Amino acid sequence: MTMEAERTLPAEELTRLGELAAQLRVDAIRCSTRAESGHPTSSLSAADLLAVLISRHLHYQWTNPGGRTNDHLIFSKGHASPLLYAVFKAVGAITDQELVETYRQFGSRLQGHPTPALPWVDVATGSLGQGLPVGVGIALAGRYLDHLPFHVWALCGDSEMAEGSIWEALDKAGHYGLRNLTAIVDINRFGQRGPTELEWDLDTYRRRVEAFGCQALVIDGHDLAAIDEAFGRARQATGPTVVLARTVKGKGVPEVENQPGWHGKPLKPDMAERAVKALGGVRQIRVTGPRPESAPPASASASEPPTLPRYDKGAKVATRNAYGDALRALGSRPDVVALDGEVSDSTRADKFAEAYPDRFFEMFISEQQLVAAAVGLQVRGYRPFAATFAAFFSRAYDFVRMAAVSRADIALSGSHCGVEVGTDGPSQMGLEDLAAMRAVQGSTVLYPSDAVSCAALVAQMVDRKGVNYLRTTRGKYPVLYDNEEAFPVGGSKLLRGGDDDDVALIGAGVTVHNCLAAADELAREGIKARVIDLYSVKPLDRDRLLDAVRATGGRLLVVEDHYPEGGVGSAVLESLADLAEPVRVKHLAVRGLPTSGTPTQLMDQAGIGVNAIVAAAARAMDAPGH
Repeated sequence: MTMEAERTLPAEELTRLGELAAQLRVDAIRCSTRAESGHPTSSLSAADLLAVLISRHLHYQWTNPGGRTNDHLIFSKGHASPLLYAVFKAVGAITDQELVETYRQFGSRLQGHPTPALPWVDVATGSLGQGLPVGVGIALAGRYLDHLPFHVWALCGDSEMAEGSIWEALDKAGHYGLRNLTAIVDINRFGQRGPTELEWDLDTYRRRVEAFGCQALVIDGHDLAAIDEAFGRARQATGPTVVLARTVKGKGVPEVENQPGWHGKPLKPDMAERAVKALGGVRQIRVTGPRPESAPPASASASEPPTLPRYDKGAKVATRNAYGDALRALGSRPDVVALDGEVSDSTRADKFAEAYPDRFFEMFISEQQLVAAAVGLQVRGYRPFAATFAAFFSRAYDFVRMAAVSRADIALSGSHCGVEVGTDGPSQMGLEDLAAMRAVQGSTVLYPSDAVSCAALVAQMVDRKGVNYLRTTRGKYPVLYDNEEAFPVGGSKLLRGGDDDDVALIGAGVTVHNCLAAADELAREGIKARVIDLYSVKPLDRDRLLDAVRATGGRLLVVEDHYPEGGVGSAVLESLADLAEPVRVKHLAVRGLPTSGTPTQLMDQAGIGVNAIVAAAARAMDAPGH
């Protein structure tokens, strides 16, 4: 079903829009041909959509990209960057010279896929299926927190409509009634290797969109009047909208229009010259679109410094409980928001939800949308904390990776870590999360052993840049530290030790308690063991490790409730890789596939229990060279 456009645009306006669309096409061709790289045909199909949007519907002050009431434009189909950068030229944000001469060149802001190196780009895109879910987070902020009239526009490709994350986004948009969100789907029928799954079956697209609680607006994506009317309806809608635009890949260049095999291929210079000529040549049209509504400046809401929870030394408290307590305490700051993946009674994020329901967003079992919404909320200046089981962040790992590319500041909390989870079995056990999160560029990875250290670390995450990950434990363990103790990121704690220790036991989280019990047993056998709580896995306290090497003659025993690859042991070994002094590191980790059982049974089976630590430390004393 195609929506009939009301032919209300005067002829001169249609002519102007047509000229602008032609300029966008020409510039997309010019920059990609000059770079000998890029996606011009994917840009050509959406040029009419963008010409109408930036001229008549995108409320944006280009000289003030941080304006509170600016609309947000997200290229979820980030490979169409030639079109986005052509838009930036048309609005006067960049020059023609920068567009044509620097696109995809080393050191240029105009990278192959958009990143926030450009102030008009909110988030990095290019990994398909991510821009629209991030847009949901931005729209949540606009409707429920900022209460401002900006609109979020996300340009999507038809290939990425096969991504489950797109439908997670539309589901949450419908659930939360995000009338300030519009997805524009460029249905040009071709993906990278051939036709898309649905090709031009717009009726199936429409039925799917409507099933997720969104209004579908079906149009000819090259009919300027129809585009204009659809965008106008989207802005006035009472719920989320999806503009389903039937387009032609390579539109405007007859040699490549609707032809397979042109995805990601720039036009050769001779073909580009013919195409530019056919499109009417190079233009220097400048666009001044509608300005955003004025709004009073953001109020600097005064808030009392958070009062962190306090715990009695020796009391048994799960670190996941401390996460919830600390997060609730941080709620005194109006910029702190929390999200969860329908496990808040396990992650303990429900404590925040009970105290601050207006700043808590339930993402249900949609981990990709969980992380994406956090990224979107931080675009608007909020400090989001997103929680789920550690194992389930693996489903959203690409979103975590791209959050780092976006320079996003988010806090993630993964509960139910390691075999310590117990009887639930291996499907619930986070055993790969430390490796995954350590690998994220610029990330911080924290693994507290008790409630006091957990609360202190949560408090530091709120203002820390980049992707911050906190690993929490399901079971209750004794509080080890006084409430006044400081836990700087990048530090560690020496719980036992002297100048003549025989071996260093290095743990994090639950294994710190096992190391302490093992140290007591070793002492009865006449072996002096120092115990290090390596609560900051990234960055790591290398100085503490060097002290341990020198005090023990290089006898280090790392114990972790994680698979051996990429976790605490890897972090320790990497930090000591260039050490000239002799060092022998024994690494106890989970090396087999766990089963169900009690935490103690499973840690013993994995070789990270107290007895295994004692035995490994004793063997270290007998190792050659010691």
